[in-house]
Amino acid sequence: MQVLGQKLRSRAKELGFSNAEVARRAGLSERRYGFYVTGDREPDLSTLLRICKVLATTPNILLGFSEDGREGSNRVLLGERLRMASRALSENDLQSLVIQAEALATHRGRLK
Repeated sequence: MQVLGQKLRSRAKELGFSNAEVARRAGLSERRYGFYVTGDREPDLSTLLRICKVLATTPNILLGFSEDGREGSNRVLLGERLRMASRALSENDLQSLVIQAEALATHRGRLK
């Protein structure tokens, strides 16, 4: 399970998440998640799927069966981080964020 641990570390780093943050978002204790990161244990399917949801990836990618075509795309990673952060916002806060993003895009001449 060394591949899984390496992929977990790499993906969390891409998203700017600590192990503690991934564990919290997946509903796991830091210790339990740490076992997966170090390769000492492997998660059951339902736990793996929860982790994948947090890391916005697939089991195949985390287990090393397919490559993640997003590597090197900072724009995609930033978009994923924004999408994940938006889940924690209230509807009013999300509406404010959308208005700000649209205003910035309009100001830069990229939204008409």
